[in-house]
Amino acid sequence: MSKPLRVGLAGLGTVGASVVRLLVENRESLARRGGRAIELVRVASRSFKPDVGIGGASFDTDLNSLDTADVDVVVELIGGEGDARKLVETAIAGGRHVVTANKALLAGCGNELFSAAREADVALGYEASVAGGIPIVNALQKGLAANRLEALAGIVNGTSNYILTAMEEDGQDFGNALAEAQRLGYAEADPTFDVEGIDAAQKLAILAALAFDTGIDAAGVHVEGISNVDVEDIRYARELGFSIKHLGIARRQEDGIEARVHPALVPESELLAKVSGVTNAVMVHGDAVGSTLHTGPGAGGMPTASAVVADLVELARGTLPVPAAAHAQLPSLGLAGVVCPHYLKIPAIDQPGVFAEVADILSRHRISIEAVIQRPQAIRSGEEPWVPIIILTNEVAENEVEVAVAELGKLAGVSGSIARIRVVDLSAMMLGP
Repeated sequence: MSKPLRVGLAGLGTVGASVVRLLVENRESLARRGGRAIELVRVASRSFKPDVGIGGASFDTDLNSLDTADVDVVVELIGGEGDARKLVETAIAGGRHVVTANKALLAGCGNELFSAAREADVALGYEASVAGGIPIVNALQKGLAANRLEALAGIVNGTSNYILTAMEEDGQDFGNALAEAQRLGYAEADPTFDVEGIDAAQKLAILAALAFDTGIDAAGVHVEGISNVDVEDIRYARELGFSIKHLGIARRQEDGIEARVHPALVPESELLAKVSGVTNAVMVHGDAVGSTLHTGPGAGGMPTASAVVADLVELARGTLPVPAAAHAQLPSLGLAGVVCPHYLKIPAIDQPGVFAEVADILSRHRISIEAVIQRPQAIRSGEEPWVPIIILTNEVAENEVEVAVAELGKLAGVSGSIARIRVVDLSAMMLGP
């Protein structure tokens, strides 16, 4: 058998400890699958964790201890961008391969790191950076390589999906659902990255770059979170035949890439509408294969470690690729070309004529109405009674609905902010621009 693949591991957090466990417990099967032994020789972490058995590997609190000739591949699991970037750049400069689970690092400086890896002729594996339990990076790089990929869409943040599921299935409000997610370890103490869509946007930027053979452009992703979705929106959506999901969507257009993360009404008949809890799912459409669905656990120690170790097995085989150069940096289009139906929740004062004014504004902006829900009972908001007018529009351009909603908000008969959520027909979207 060939000489072992010698691994230097940075980070002994939840994922790092799980990687150690897999390398130790599955040592023999990993060697068979990789064609040679995969040996953990060095570990660097801020502190030693006696409950994590690192076997015969040496331990150090200094990350520079991995910059040594007896390490073939550095596994970066410390997170963040500063120290992680320095560690990865040092490894590449030293001719060592890199495996990382760090989506923030790749979203921030992935293009530069890929370029450095190409120049040094080393591999950079990042399967674990997106939807840990789903081998979606491998699918895009290899399994779907024969296809011109046109679109991808999915649920790529388990925290947000868990919260929306709890709101839909248990009737919890956003705050209680978030608190439960935090108690169960699905959400951080500061959940901003998850619930405001930043985490999903970083992942989508990485997937879009792979799918469309372009550079990573996280800044070009339109981002909206779920913190403004309330349980009433979810109830009305269900009444209209939809489920609200937090989607990442990327599509190839003639003049660039449309990439967006936002809540969406998804028809209940769609497979993604049925994805619940912390599960992730990604749909990909290619010209040859059609639409494929990839689903599995999106986060957690063992699912993410599974993806990390899978990259190590590929590296041991010699099949983990050196990053290819992007064909071109395609421009990001934002929402300019988005045309879709919209859900509107308008807080109307309970008086005659308000709906007529609403309908008139929509008509002037060429927005037709598909469905309306208007409850007869008044809801107390402070001292003023109001009733929600729920409108499902037909397809409308993004700029038209923005202007119309701004006008609606100025009506004397409208009290409070108007909720607006896009409707996404995934089946139709996957078949054309």
